[in-house]
Amino acid sequence: MSKQQRGLGKGLKALLGDADLSEIRKPVGYVHKSIVTSVNEQDSRHSADIMLIPVDMIEPNPFQPRMSFDNEALEELAESIRTLGLIQPVTVRRRASDKYQIISGERRFRACRMAGMEEIPAYIRDTNDQGMLEMAIVENIQREDLDPIEIAMSYERLIDECHLTQEQMALRIGKSRVSVTNYLRLLKLPAKVQHDLKVGLLSVGHAKVLLGIEDSRIQEQLCDLVIKERLSVRQLEDKIRRLARPEKEEGPVQDLPEHYFRVLEIVGKYFENNISLKRKTDGKGTMTIHFSSDDEVQKFLKALEESDI
Repeated sequence: MSKQQRGLGKGLKALLGDADLSEIRKPVGYVHKSIVTSVNEQDSRHSADIMLIPVDMIEPNPFQPRMSFDNEALEELAESIRTLGLIQPVTVRRRASDKYQIISGERRFRACRMAGMEEIPAYIRDTNDQGMLEMAIVENIQREDLDPIEIAMSYERLIDECHLTQEQMALRIGKSRVSVTNYLRLLKLPAKVQHDLKVGLLSVGHAKVLLGIEDSRIQEQLCDLVIKERLSVRQLEDKIRRLARPEKEEGPVQDLPEHYFRVLEIVGKYFENNISLKRKTDGKGTMTIHFSSDDEVQKFLKALEESDI
């Protein structure tokens, strides 16, 4: 973390004081139907809605590539779920009349059990019918009552489960690739910030500003500050500039031209999209890539060599 961000964090602590937001930050809820038995379950194989499934009807995936789970990290996630609810539902497939198997989200599933949840929000996936699934998700995206996190999760499902690129998905839903990328970036925010965005305590504009901060703890503190002081997006930007106290004046950072997002998409897929670009009005800027293993770098190097750049 940079010196600039450390200074920002200290300033925030002074501004926030002993603010307690627990009274307004409630766990998220899902209003879709619950699955209690196979008798009252409708045909939900192609549904893009979120279903509430009893924990004892869900079983782990025997082909789960992750063999071990950090108990301390699971405890932290379970505590977050107790406080905020499960922000991103798991995805399951039906195995029998009263059994469902995890496709993705086993870590969230285990944390939900640790948190004492009796029902878990989940998407139900028929793995044998790709076209119907894609149509169901696209139809879901067209609804007007989706919150920003639901939209972002729908975009992510189209990419992960329907094997679409961001460009292909943008064509399917009639949006620009820039818009798609901006929504997907929301899922990189901490769970607490996603929660506040989901329930309307924070706007997408605020979230975009917070994405410019690398430290997740500072993102959460700034989120608290927005709620406490009811800051507008412009006020949040001004507050960050004043708190940061940069040593030298830099040119303003511009919104990126669309072809920059193509760079983010191509390079980012090798580093789980842990890449950012900043560009000033004079065309100068920085590209930052965060990698989690030597293997990621080696795969990227191989791709460069094979493309004969």
